[in-house]
Amino acid sequence: MSELIYNPVEPTEADLQVISSLVYKAAYQRKADSVQLLALLRLLEGLHQEIRDTLFQAALPSSRHSLYGLLRDIETHGGWPYIHRMKLHDLLQNYPEFLEEAQNMMFDREEISSDGELTPE
Repeated sequence: MSELIYNPVEPTEADLQVISSLVYKAAYQRKADSVQLLALLRLLEGLHQEIRDTLFQAALPSSRHSLYGLLRDIETHGGWPYIHRMKLHDLLQNYPEFLEEAQNMMFDREEISSDGELTPE
C-alpha cells in the first residue's frame, strides 16, 4: 500500500462526508461487478489498517485524562471501528446447492473422536 499523504487541511465533518460520498459513488459504479467491489473493500480495509497502525497509534493519548476522553468517545459514538469480514457460509447463502455440497464435504472430512466429538481429519 502506498504511503499516507499528509494534507494540512483542517479536518471537518464536511471532509468526511466528501470521502463517504466518494466511496459510495465508487461502490455504486461497481455494483454489478463482485470482483471490483471486492477490490474496493480490500482497499478500504488496507486504508483502515494503515491509518490505525501509523497515524492512530501515534496519536494515542499520553495522559489518563486524554485516554478517558478517547474511551468516552468510543463508547458514546458507536464503539471501536471494525471491518467485518463475510464468512464463506454467508457468501454461499445465495447458492443453496453449493452450500449443501460444502456442508457435505465438511461432514465427510470429520471423524468422531474417542470422546464423541466431531473432529476434522
